[in-house]
Amino acid sequence: MSDLPYSQACENNKDPILAVLRRVFADRSEVLEIASGTGQHATWFAEHMPHLHWLPTDQPSHLDAVRPRCQAYAGDNLAAPVALDVSTRPWSVERIPSALFTANSLHIMPWSSVCDLFAELGERAEADTRLAIYGPFNYGGEYTSPSNARFDQWLAQQSEYSAIRDFERVNELASEAGFELLEDNPMPANNRLIVWSS
Repeated sequence: MSDLPYSQACENNKDPILAVLRRVFADRSEVLEIASGTGQHATWFAEHMPHLHWLPTDQPSHLDAVRPRCQAYAGDNLAAPVALDVSTRPWSVERIPSALFTANSLHIMPWSSVCDLFAELGERAEADTRLAIYGPFNYGGEYTSPSNARFDQWLAQQSEYSAIRDFERVNELASEAGFELLEDNPMPANNRLIVWSS
């Protein structure tokens, strides 16, 4: 397993995220994960929440990083990863399940893609859909820590469109899409796990 794609951040945050998802996804049966990355979250959460059928996705160019770990998973509640670009609408998935999760994605994708994500959910998500998003956020236009300020500077060096997003702007998109804020959970390393419901 040591030769599989690996993210130290996923290893560090998987247990705190799991503690929240176990609660907010307790009555769900299926989860669509957007931007599954290395597959570490998908396999960990599928293993520790066996009542959930986990549906990992990522952009077509990133699927080779997701597949190996998912293929090595021994359980039967993890689907094969499929291609999904949130800005290619309508999304390629036939339907949107009642739970969605994404981690460390909003600050990587362009802001236009963040808008596309919520616009798609606004058109296609059914009532009582749960949306859980993990990552760093600014509040009131301010960084929550010096480390997040440094991280945002690093993001700007990597890409002209990557940046820590303002919670208020994201929450406005969620509201326009018919989602209501349920929880804003503090996480280690100055991150948040925010949960909305339609």
